[in-house]
Amino acid sequence: MTCELSNWTGKAYKIPRIKIKDCSDREDLKNTGIYLLFGRDNENNDQVYIGEAESVLKRLNQHLTQKDFWYEAIVFINKDENLNKAHIKYLENRLHNIATSANRYKIENFVTPTQSSISESDRAEMEEYLENVKMLVSTLGHKLFDEKRELKPVIKQETFYIKGVRGADAQGEPTSEGFVVFKGSKASVDTVNSISPSFLNFRNSLINKGILNKIGDVYVFSDDYIFSSPSTAAVIVMGRNANGLVEWKMISGKTLKEYEASTQETLLIENL
Repeated sequence: MTCELSNWTGKAYKIPRIKIKDCSDREDLKNTGIYLLFGRDNENNDQVYIGEAESVLKRLNQHLTQKDFWYEAIVFINKDENLNKAHIKYLENRLHNIATSANRYKIENFVTPTQSSISESDRAEMEEYLENVKMLVSTLGHKLFDEKRELKPVIKQETFYIKGVRGADAQGEPTSEGFVVFKGSKASVDTVNSISPSFLNFRNSLINKGILNKIGDVYVFSDDYIFSSPSTAAVIVMGRNANGLVEWKMISGKTLKEYEASTQETLLIENL
């Protein structure tokens, strides 16, 4: 799959691992560029390797024998061949830093790529290139660079809270992916006997991964974490089965259910 944007000299390729050998006739893939290798570990966690090469296709073929975790590559080149070694080293470093900050994927690079020194005008051009890379990577199915918390330009996003027994004290917000619980939120250290086994197993997996760390008599979220639904988030925080639509509340006491209903009414009125 190839992707291009109007008035942009860049070009993206999305290539399954099993199709790398079939790309030998793609002359532009032999140019200088950056690439991302996507895979999953044994626990189905997303992984990525971020790299650069003066001949991208040659490097991808090398990775077929050197790295076995990946199933897909996304490559970025320039149609006018104006990307040089300094440019791609700059892009590699910036992408690595942004992915590290977003903390969605396990990054397989053993060392942090060094950032090359380029002129101010080149840096401005590469930052624009970078924004297109981030957008296309997301469009091609990987939220590698996306922040977990979403900014709402039209409707101000509200923070929701849970305060419960056994130390539960968490904050979060709904997102297009589900519900994100904020870093530093506290979850109860114990669970009730009636909690669903699937939720208990999920909770234990978060503890084993270090997403929930025991500090004193509570578990603390080590980072923002996106749950599939408000209810799943509430169950993990409270240590019992729960309906997230009524457990998550604004500082005013309005529940998430009431907030979503009032927001929908506002949108309908605005669209009339």
